[in-house]
Amino acid sequence: MRLASYNAHGRTSYGVVEGDGVIDLRLRGSRYPALLDVIRAGALGEMKALAAGVRADFKVADIELLPPVLSPEKILCIGINYNRASEYKDMDIAQKYCSMFFRTPGSLVGHNQPILLPPESEQLDYEGEIAIVIGKEGRRIPKEQALSHIVGMTLCNEGCLRDWMRHGKFNVTQGKNFDASGSLGPYLVTADEVDPSTNMHLTTKVNGELRQDTTTSLMILTFADLIAYVSQFTTLKPGDVISTGTPVGTGMGFDPPKWLKAGDVVEIEVPELGTLRNEIVAEKV
Repeated sequence: MRLASYNAHGRTSYGVVEGDGVIDLRLRGSRYPALLDVIRAGALGEMKALAAGVRADFKVADIELLPPVLSPEKILCIGINYNRASEYKDMDIAQKYCSMFFRTPGSLVGHNQPILLPPESEQLDYEGEIAIVIGKEGRRIPKEQALSHIVGMTLCNEGCLRDWMRHGKFNVTQGKNFDASGSLGPYLVTADEVDPSTNMHLTTKVNGELRQDTTTSLMILTFADLIAYVSQFTTLKPGDVISTGTPVGTGMGFDPPKWLKAGDVVEIEVPELGTLRNEIVAEKV
């Protein structure tokens, strides 16, 4: 299934995306108020049954898509999980363990929602990534069991303000958490429809220009590696999001850098997961 959270006719709901339509699961009798509650209850089978043979309630074009999972307990992001030495020429990026940081839910918007360029910085950058969503709780998860904890996958524009990432010597939190500076979506593709162990092709375009072009075979740490590592220090809960790192080709890697400007359109695509599209809009203050 492709599952989406959205606003429609003044109410927040969730449903199954089929073609250009959405079957609203709350209208069809779901007893769960949000998609996060469905994931926590392990009730995807129940949702599939509710949507079987049912006509769409809305056109996708008529709803406002939100991040697929609203207000998860944790949004964990992985830094430098592809070889990006050409973009970090002034830094030693060799590491035994992955770099990590948290993001707030308010720092990410949904598909086709504006990403905001704040007045505090002119260095807004894009980072096309695949995000995995946890469906089964676990602590110290063995690598060979890790993929069974994934409920589905989506896309992330892990947008950031590069200069604010350098305000502190050892942290990037500020530059990674400006309100509405990144995005998640367009929907959650459940694990029965996408195999996390297969090689996936990720591209990022800005105004139609190809900037990032890679496959998951080039990741330093696999999805299974990341789940096994993260679950050593924290219990992964249903609905938790792990954004798994971006490849070479970000705006900071060009000479001169290609920072995002108001009016730019960023499109991140993985054929199995769809296309996450956002326009950059100057924040009004």
